[in-house]
Amino acid sequence: MAAFRSPDFNRIDTILLDMDGTLLDLHFDNYFWLHHLPRRYSELAGVPEAQARKQLYDQYQSLQGTLNWYCLDYWCQQLAVDIVALKQEVAHLIDVHPFVREFLDAAGEAGKRRVIVTNAHRASVNLKIAHTALDKHVDKIISSHDYQSPKEEAAFWESLSRNEQFDPTRTLLIDDNLRVLDAAKRYGIDQLLAIARPDSRGALIHTDPYPALDSFEILYRLLRR
Repeated sequence: MAAFRSPDFNRIDTILLDMDGTLLDLHFDNYFWLHHLPRRYSELAGVPEAQARKQLYDQYQSLQGTLNWYCLDYWCQQLAVDIVALKQEVAHLIDVHPFVREFLDAAGEAGKRRVIVTNAHRASVNLKIAHTALDKHVDKIISSHDYQSPKEEAAFWESLSRNEQFDPTRTLLIDDNLRVLDAAKRYGIDQLLAIARPDSRGALIHTDPYPALDSFEILYRLLRR
């Protein structure tokens, strides 16, 4: 894991922030897709849980990094189940990483524009906002589904640049997805931070070559100095 390097907030006007695994604990999503959905799909489809799990895991692997992987409409259609309703069954697990709200508020007070850029489907965004009120702490929320391209693809960043006024050389992106950070780097985003532990109950991840952020408390205290 790459060592943490402090961003230069004097050279940052815009902060782009991923949602799941970055601002929000990825435990909810990991639990839902790896445990809850296979179990409930097994019950609803009337197939053995091991069979349901293998079917879903094979689909996950084939779709990762594509828009369909993040699209709840796609999964509803493919599985003939109400994904949003199933997510609501475990919505109590939705949680914000420590010091996220404090950091976002401090960034706003420092005059930084705070924009959530997420691959999450709008229905998932709405569910999580309802449980966290993160919309009260940022200036805008953009879903990659708005542009019909995931953040891993150049088309997303091209669409973002057409719809949002920001200077890539004065922008910080914080994201737990290394492929997204790669795409942002190719686009020209100047300052990039990865997340050391997206799932609070999971292991540290290898973030090389990107510096790893262990806690938003660090950034909060940098802004408060």
